[in-house]
Amino acid sequence: MSTDQQVPDYELDDVHTVTSDQELKAMFDPFRSVVLQLLLERAASIQELAVATRRPKGTVAYHVRVLAAAGMVKVVRTQTIRGQQERFYGRTARHFSVGEIRPEQLALIPNAVPQWAAETIPAHEADQLRAFRRYAWISEEHAGEFWERVLQLATEFSQLSSRGQGQAHAFLAAVYPTTEAPRLPEPQE
Repeated sequence: MSTDQQVPDYELDDVHTVTSDQELKAMFDPFRSVVLQLLLERAASIQELAVATRRPKGTVAYHVRVLAAAGMVKVVRTQTIRGQQERFYGRTARHFSVGEIRPEQLALIPNAVPQWAAETIPAHEADQLRAFRRYAWISEEHAGEFWERVLQLATEFSQLSSRGQGQAHAFLAAVYPTTEAPRLPEPQE
């Protein structure tokens, strides 16, 4: 499977740090998250997004307007189709990273991990889930550096052809501080 061709098919920033209420509300809506994911493949029109998501064009157009107002998508080209100017939308960045937020903004950021975990149930039941959890006692700075490498891997995963053969696969990763990890005591001398 070749990744020689740029994915998506338009220019975009590598990372955009999200901090405003408007951006957070736009990014964390489940449907808008799907739209952002689709636009990692290539630029798309409202019609194409409606077909892909099986939603009415009006619904899709509303959500794309919200994303555009938040600066997360933009028109990357236009094309005349059946005598009409069709706009094709693309993301403004490959990754949207949540920056430093105020405590009152926490309510704008739902924990999507339980929803993502639920998505793994059919794969688990079919014995097709590849997953593990590991613990490491590291500094917050080291965790940030490690996360940057995970983002590079996620970018590589996103560059894989969505038009390839086979079934869609999801890539899920998380790095978070926890107090739940057991730890062996220091060895006795």
